[in-house]
Amino acid sequence: MKVLRIGAPGGERPAILTDDGRLLDPSSVTTDIDAAFLASGGLQRAQTAAEAGLLPELPCAGVRIGAPVTRPGKVVCIGLNYRDHAQETGAPIPTRPVVFMKDPATVVGPHDTVSIPRGSTKTDWEVELAVVIGNRARYLDSPDEAAAVIAGYTISNDVSEREFQLEYSGQWDLGKSCETFNPLGPWLVTPDEVGDPQSLALRLSVNGVARQDGNTKNMIFDVPYIVWYLSQYMVLEPGDVINTGTPAGVALGLPNTPYLRAGDIIELEIAGLGTQRQVLEQARAESGAM
Repeated sequence: MKVLRIGAPGGERPAILTDDGRLLDPSSVTTDIDAAFLASGGLQRAQTAAEAGLLPELPCAGVRIGAPVTRPGKVVCIGLNYRDHAQETGAPIPTRPVVFMKDPATVVGPHDTVSIPRGSTKTDWEVELAVVIGNRARYLDSPDEAAAVIAGYTISNDVSEREFQLEYSGQWDLGKSCETFNPLGPWLVTPDEVGDPQSLALRLSVNGVARQDGNTKNMIFDVPYIVWYLSQYMVLEPGDVINTGTPAGVALGLPNTPYLRAGDIIELEIAGLGTQRQVLEQARAESGAM
């Protein structure tokens, strides 16, 4: 099943995407795709209602797609999780997952505008498989238990400002937490529909030029291991998002490749999970600011 949220920012409503491209209204089951819905078996209730023909159809034309879950409590990220990406950046191959956090307020819709921060000269792209947690994960005994806590999968663009991340302070969060730096979606796809999360093709282009072309089979640490590992150090709650890393092809690792500028267009996809498209703009001052 594919679930999504549609509508203006801050006013999104839940929807279900059918195999033939129609949108169904699950408002009789839930008012949003949030932690309470995921933790209470809401996905199964919504699927049962859809299969029984109990959900009315929603209009599709011209609707904005928001992030497929409400603002998560946490966005946890795994760095350098593809061997080719670590090599292109000159970093050693990690022996344990590299973990950092991203401000949950960075999460925006999959086609929303991305802002280049003030003073940025090295805004970069990263297509990633994102895991959405559906049940609390605390001290899982083994990676085998991870499947029981995963609600589904979606696409993340882990936009990054490399000077802020690596040169100014060495604090990764500062280069990862700028506004709009985590387009998410277009929909949350349940594990039964995804199948093996370690066999998904990932691609990204900038202004029509292919930059990233990878596959999740090349992760250093796979999804079950990541979920298990994180649960040893933090409690993962329903609705939390895990960005699982990016393959080679980022501007940081490509000689003579320009970083992002206003007007650039990023397009990305993961097999079975849909597509994203963002236009870049320069961050603007708040109304009334000097």
